[in-house]
Amino acid sequence: MSKTKAVVLLSGGLDSTTVCALARAKGREIYALTINYAQRNVHEIAAAKKVAQNNGVAEHVILPIDLSLIGGSSLTDMSIDVAKDVPFEKIGQKIPNSYVPARNTIFLSLALGYAEARNATEIWLGVNQLDYSGYPDCRPEFIDAFKRLAAVATKAGVEGAKLEIMTPLLYLTKGGIIQLGTSLGVDYSITRTCYDLDENGLACGRCEACLLRKNGFQEAGVPDPTPYRQDA
Repeated sequence: MSKTKAVVLLSGGLDSTTVCALARAKGREIYALTINYAQRNVHEIAAAKKVAQNNGVAEHVILPIDLSLIGGSSLTDMSIDVAKDVPFEKIGQKIPNSYVPARNTIFLSLALGYAEARNATEIWLGVNQLDYSGYPDCRPEFIDAFKRLAAVATKAGVEGAKLEIMTPLLYLTKGGIIQLGTSLGVDYSITRTCYDLDENGLACGRCEACLLRKNGFQEAGVPDPTPYRQDA
């Protein structure tokens, strides 16, 4: 029996790495898609390459699209400072400046085209609505809306082929995600999540992504292997 083909949106961060490992554990033939969108965290790309190699993917496409030409986010506009030292209890209460306008809509659209070209019937991504920074495109409402779009926007959909959008982390805490990944043998030391890594790939330890990641490892009771700067 042939394996189910699945496109995995792979950023090189903690969540997408966990999703990739889970897809492999579920027996999927993985087609990894990494978007190089001129983001501040260029070390994500190298991390994604390592994750893809570790998971024995069938193909890894790194697709360039320069979202810095649009800007509007501290992740794509270097003149906007990344927010630091936000009190943990306030994370997610408002949409931060790290939100990249329409990013998941853009990424899922590219993944949809890639999936159709490869005859894949699933797209896996690591969105999470519990431990996240308040992004509107990480909510169940967004995923449900995109599923409806996929059904009418593609040749495969019109001809009756069913495409599943797999979001296995949607209702997990960051600690739960780390526990899941640890059970799957994920090496989190190679992942990069920080919004403001230095030139050596060391995490700042103070942005919202780092704070959520730190708390997740503490909640999971798993040692944090993240390489932080000395002042983190």
